[in-house]
Amino acid sequence: MSFWAEAVNTACFTQNRSLIHRIHKKTPYEMLKDRKPDVPFFHVFGCICYILNQRDPRSKFEPKADKGIFVGYSSISKAFRVFHVNRQCIEESIHVKFDEESYTDKKVTHSSSTFQELLSCPFDEVPPAGDEADSSDSIVPVLCSLNQDTAARSADNSLGADEILEVEDSPATDNLSVSNSPESASVSEHRYHPVDQIIGNIHDGVRTRSRVSNNICMYVNFVSMILPDKIHTALQDVDWIKAMQEELNEFERHKVWTLVPRPSGKTITGTRWVYRNKVDKDGIITRNKARLVAQGFTQIESIDYGETFAPVARIEAIRLFLAYPSYMNFIVYQMDVKTAFLHGVLEEEVFLNQPPGFVDKDHPDYVYRLDKAVYGLKQAPRAWYETLTSYLLENGYRRGAIDNTLFIKNKGSDLVLVQIYVDDIIFGSPNEKLSKEFAEIMSQRFEMSMMGKMTFFLGLEVQQQKSGISICQSKYISDLLVNYSLSDCKPASTPVSKTDKIHTDPTGTDVNHSLYRGMIGSLLYLTASRPDIIWSSKKQTSVAISTAEAEYVAAGRCCAQLLWIQNQLLDYGIKFSKTPIYYDNTSAIQITQNPVQHSKTKHIEIRHHFIRDNVEKGKVVLEHVKTSEQLVDIFTKALDSQTTAYIIGELGMITL
Repeated sequence: MSFWAEAVNTACFTQNRSLIHRIHKKTPYEMLKDRKPDVPFFHVFGCICYILNQRDPRSKFEPKADKGIFVGYSSISKAFRVFHVNRQCIEESIHVKFDEESYTDKKVTHSSSTFQELLSCPFDEVPPAGDEADSSDSIVPVLCSLNQDTAARSADNSLGADEILEVEDSPATDNLSVSNSPESASVSEHRYHPVDQIIGNIHDGVRTRSRVSNNICMYVNFVSMILPDKIHTALQDVDWIKAMQEELNEFERHKVWTLVPRPSGKTITGTRWVYRNKVDKDGIITRNKARLVAQGFTQIESIDYGETFAPVARIEAIRLFLAYPSYMNFIVYQMDVKTAFLHGVLEEEVFLNQPPGFVDKDHPDYVYRLDKAVYGLKQAPRAWYETLTSYLLENGYRRGAIDNTLFIKNKGSDLVLVQIYVDDIIFGSPNEKLSKEFAEIMSQRFEMSMMGKMTFFLGLEVQQQKSGISICQSKYISDLLVNYSLSDCKPASTPVSKTDKIHTDPTGTDVNHSLYRGMIGSLLYLTASRPDIIWSSKKQTSVAISTAEAEYVAAGRCCAQLLWIQNQLLDYGIKFSKTPIYYDNTSAIQITQNPVQHSKTKHIEIRHHFIRDNVEKGKVVLEHVKTSEQLVDIFTKALDSQTTAYIIGELGMITL
C-alpha cells in the first residue's frame, strides 16, 4: 500500500463535508447527519505532526511526543490518523499537535530516494538529489493553512464552522513553466481560479509540496490502533470487519457448527466479540484480532458440560525445560496453533446464538449446533487438550509421569522434548532432524504458526546463545511500572530496606484491595526471572518452641520441592540422588540424621519427619553452611546492598 489510499480517503472525508449540493444547498454530511460538519477540525494532509506518546515510559526530561505525518481522519471516532515515523505504522489518536507551517515557501529537488530517507523528512522536504534532477517530477500546489494572525486579517474571506463555500466545476487551463538551476529544480503551476473559490487570503503566496515519484511505493502497516467496545463501533472500521470475517472463515473451514432451527427445551448460549491488538515484544501493534467467544457463564453443569479441567504447565516446569537444552546445548523452537480450541471435539450437545452483526438474513431465528469447541465454553480447554494429546500419543510420544503437559519421544540415543501451554508449544532436540520432524507432524494435522527460535514466551524474553540460555522480563517489568504509575519512581538497590521501619498510620486511608492483590500477583509472576525479589517468610501452621524445630519444619518444605524436581528430571532421563540441602542450623541437621527423642523434639508431629525419611532413603542430604554464606537469606531477611549483590551473583543472575 502507499499513502495514495490515505489521500483518497482524506479527500472523500473533506469533500463530503465541504462541497455543497446545488439543489439542496447542503453538504453530503449535513444531508446524512442533519447537522453541520466541524470544518476547523481539518488539517493539511501530509503535514508534520507530533503524537503524544502514552505507551512508552518516559522520564520528565525526555520528549512526550513522537514525530509523525498526518495522513487522514478516523472513520469511527474524532481522531486523527498519523503515520508514526519511529514505529513505521499508522496510529489513531486525538492527542496530536500539528506543524502546518512547515510548508512555508520551500523549493525542493526531487529524486529517487529510499523509503527511510522519505520518512526522515516532511513531504515538502525531500532529500537532495545528486547532480541531476528528474524533469518528469513536478511540484503541485496544496492548500495552505492560515495562522491566527492571517485568519484575523481575512475573516471575511475565511471559512468558518457554519459557512461552507459552494464549489462548482469550471474548466481550468494548465500552464506549466519549468526552470532548472544548479542548486534545485523548481516547477511553477499557473491555474485560473475564480476569486469566490479561493479559501483564505488571496494575497498570500501559494505553498507547494513535492509529488512522490511514480516508481516509489511506501509500504506501511495499516492496522487500527483503537479497540472497539461494541459491535456497532467495530462494524464502522474496515480493519475490524476484516478481522471478524477472518474469524468466521476459520469457523467454516474447521466445520465448527451447523445452522439449525432453534430447538425447544435446550439452553442457547449467547456469543460476543472480543477485540485485541496483537503486539510484538517492543509493544508495536502488528495485527488486529477479533475473537468470537461463547458466553459460557450461561452453561449449566452436567447438562451443557461435564469435566472442565485441563492441565497447564507451571512456570517452574518451563524453567526446568529451558535448563535442559541450556545444559545440552541445543536450540529450542516455538510455534502456536491457530484457533486451537476449534479443533477440540465436543461430547455434549451445545447450541449458540448467531454472531452479533452476522445474522443470516434468510434464517434470523436459527441457531448454531456446535460440533467442535469454541472459545468461551467451559469444556473448550479440556476438549483441545484431549485432541492434542491423542494426536501426539498416536505419533509415538509419551506423556510425562509428573507433568502432563510435557511430551517426550525417544529415538535411539536422542529424544524430542515438547512442552504445551494451551495453544503455545515449545520444543527442541539435540538432533535437529527430530525437531523438523515434529514441526512437520504438527503441520499435517493443525494449522501452525512457526515462530522459529524461541525468543518470547509467556512474558519471558529468552536469549539462546552457545554459552547457554538466559531469560528476563524487561518488557513485563516496564508494563507493570506503567500500569501502576511507578515509571518515574527512584530505583532501589535492595528489595527491602534494612534501616527503615514500618509504622502504623492511624490517619491514613485503606489501600485499594483489588489493586494491591493485582500488584502482588504480578510480582509473584515476575519471580520467574527475578528470584531476588522473592519473600518466602511465612507463618508456620504449627507452633515451634525452638529455632531448631522451626528450621526442621522449613527443611521439610524445601525437601518437597526438591523431590518434585527429581521426579520431573526422570522424564528427561536424568536421575539424582543425595541432592544436598544447605542449612546453617546444626541442630536441625542432627534431628534429621539421629532419630533421638528428647524434651524439645518428641512432640514434633509425624508429618514433619517427612525429610528424615528421605534422608534415610538417600534422596537428599543436609549439609552445613556458614550463616555468612547462606544464599537463602535474601528471601527471608533485609540485607545491605553489598550482601544483596553478592547473593544475586551466586544465584546466577547478571545485570543486563
